[in-house]
Amino acid sequence: MKAGKTLQELAAELERQNNEKRDFVLETSNLRMAIEDGTPNLDIIRATGEHTNIDRFSLNDIAHRQVGTHLGIPAKYYDRMRAEYPDLLAANVNVWLQRQPTRRMVRTLDGTARAFLSDRYRRIDNYEIAMAVLPIIGEMSGARVESCELTENRMYLKVVNPRLQADVKPGDTVQAGILISNSEVGHGAVSVQPLVYRLVCSNGMVVNDLGQRRYHVGRANQAEDLELYRDETLAADDKAFMMKVQDTVRAAVDETKFKLVVDRMREATEAEITGRVQDVVELSAAKWNLNQNEADNVLQHLIKGGDLTLFGLSSAVTRAAQDVESYDRSTEMEALGWNILNVSRHEWEELNAPA
Repeated sequence: MKAGKTLQELAAELERQNNEKRDFVLETSNLRMAIEDGTPNLDIIRATGEHTNIDRFSLNDIAHRQVGTHLGIPAKYYDRMRAEYPDLLAANVNVWLQRQPTRRMVRTLDGTARAFLSDRYRRIDNYEIAMAVLPIIGEMSGARVESCELTENRMYLKVVNPRLQADVKPGDTVQAGILISNSEVGHGAVSVQPLVYRLVCSNGMVVNDLGQRRYHVGRANQAEDLELYRDETLAADDKAFMMKVQDTVRAAVDETKFKLVVDRMREATEAEITGRVQDVVELSAAKWNLNQNEADNVLQHLIKGGDLTLFGLSSAVTRAAQDVESYDRSTEMEALGWNILNVSRHEWEELNAPA
């Protein structure tokens, strides 16, 4: 499992971000893209009587993509304008902001517009999720946060409970756990998913079809002022939702689900690789969109592990997840390990055709 922040570092950064972030809900007629030193920025324009106030924010890659998608500007063309002709990009964006007026939510942090979302986007923020679930994790005897991280896309808490463990095969022990994740920028629901931790190589595997999700969709935000403040997130239904999240975390380390996963792993140890190993990895990389570097690492770990089975292939992918730079991508590859274990007989025969 890829190392991230310490729990103390995560908590400190969550509190800092919670104090610094600013959210706005406004008509797109109050937005302008402005170029400063060749770089696109987003201006939020607020008129107060005879005075006009402008808050200027840079845009990260997430916000750029969401602006382009909302306005129907093809991504390839948007990126080319951004790189080669930012004034043309600003002209395009500003025309469509005015001609297609809608209400949007702009989420900002540290002077950067980090998301451009629907005004119906429900703010379920990382700080609140962490404050709700960390005490529950503390109540679990022996449970530990094995890895956690906060990226531009998501927050991750990967928790292992060693009280529930089993052997996939002699000497190869796995323990039950949970992955709690959330995105503040429209890149995923609040999610509580089973996690399996393999002791022999510190691999984590996310069981992505046995968890629970809550999407960030709610009523349209009706703030009288353009800027939304934190106390608006504390409505009764949000408190009720946090209680549901706590209950989900309490029940997440489920013996029945854990047994299902372990049984699937044991079955996969019997599915031998009969084709040329490199071909199996290349076909798997094409099927599951691994890039060349990732595929090379999977092949290396598969050969080094010496387990030429479907289970070995899955384990090589979750081990290779530790090698990638991005924590987001690492977690995606941990979920891919479970997808590989669940290939159909026909899919496995196609991947595993003898050379």
